This record gives sequence, C-alpha cells and structure tokens, in this order.
Amino acid sequence: MPEPRTFRDEPVSFVRRSGRMSDAQERAFSELGPHYLLDVPRDVAWTSVHPEARLEPAAEYGRVADLYVEIGSGQGHAIVAAASSRPGDDFLAVEVFRAGLARTMLDADREGARNLRVVEANAPEVLSSYLPEGAAREVWIFFPDPWHKSKHNKRRLVRPGFGETAARALRDGGLLRLATDWEDYALQMRDVLDADPLVERAFDGEWAERFDGRVMTAFERKGLAKGRDIRDLVYRRRSRA
Repeated sequence: MPEPRTFRDEPVSFVRRSGRMSDAQERAFSELGPHYLLDVPRDVAWTSVHPEARLEPAAEYGRVADLYVEIGSGQGHAIVAAASSRPGDDFLAVEVFRAGLARTMLDADREGARNLRVVEANAPEVLSSYLPEGAAREVWIFFPDPWHKSKHNKRRLVRPGFGETAARALRDGGLLRLATDWEDYALQMRDVLDADPLVERAFDGEWAERFDGRVMTAFERKGLAKGRDIRDLVYRRRSRA
C-alpha cells in the first residue's frame, strides 16, 4: 500500500500568508459564510480539494444558469461587480487568502449579490475535478501572481498543461479570459494557450481588447502608474465533438 501523501505533487501558484483577520472579517466568515462559502472536502492541505469532491451548481445556486468562475479573485472587486449587475447569472470566486474572501463576502452582501459563491481552494484542483466538466460559461484569470524570478516561474498558474485544465471546466464555446501587467508572463500565457489543441484564440492581432467586464481596480491602476502595459487574452474552448 502506498504511503499517504503529506505534500503536494505539483508546485502551487501561491504562498499561504497567515495573518490575523479583523473582527469584521471574522464576522464575515461566521455570519455570511453559511450562504457564500462553499464547504469543500479537503485532501492533503487546507486549500486542497478531495479528488472525489464535486460541486453541483444547480443544487448550490438553486437554479440552472450560466456559471462564471474567477480564479484568484483577490478582494473580489471584479466578480462582485459582475454578480451584482447580472442577477440572472451565477458566479464563483476562487481564492486562497481568507482576508480577500472575507472582503468579497462583505461586499457581495452589501450589494445583494446572492448569486455569488466563494471557495477557499487551489485553483487547478477546482478546475480539474471540483467543477463538473463543461460547467463554466467563462473562466477569468486577472493579474495572477507573476512569480517574476526565473527560479519561481514553475509556480506560475498558466504553464504548459494549464490549457487542458481550464478547457475541462469550460463548456464548448466557453471563454477563458486573462489579463496581466507582466510582459513576460503575458507572452508565456499566449505561448501556452496557442499551443493547446483544446482552445483557440478569440481575438485578432497581438493581444485582445481590454475586457469591459473587468472593473478598473487599484491594483490595475498601480500597474499603469508604474508604466506597465496591461495585456488581455481570450481563448475559446473548442467543441468536444
């Protein structure tokens, strides 16, 4: 019998940073968590997902609707804005930092975005097993950690093989939207996804137009203020037929 695993088989695209949450953030988990926070069976680590765990969107949201998934949702600015303005769609925020999840729940509650759920989990496991195959209308990845040091590039979320992971979660014709302010990461994203047979470009030219569904955040403004260009990409899931 193989020994139980006590570590991850693959490098993760984040580093856990512990820190004391504010009283308001703690209350978000205790008071708002029952509605917004998905209770995910774990595997090895706290942010892992048990291989047999599956989300049932219709049961969780109480209806059948288009599902939009944001990977690395941070403080939740983009997904809360989308969920609050589009009550006919369902939204899932995937994040590992508890303070960001708390902020997302607080803002969603304030805006009445009851069509939003959050999950504290490692993104590749959400895409590769937790979501039903073909569940997502769109997957968003806005400003993922660039891991700009060469020795850390292996931790980047979008690396060879990621296209297949994202394509599994997307319905046929579904969209994978990405944005970054790091040129070398943008080039890597494009190279990785151009090479993947399961997705195709959904834009003309060198880069996609800025996605108008992405709200302008302080993070994006900071990148622009530093003289960094924001590069968008969008890929379409090819038909499984």
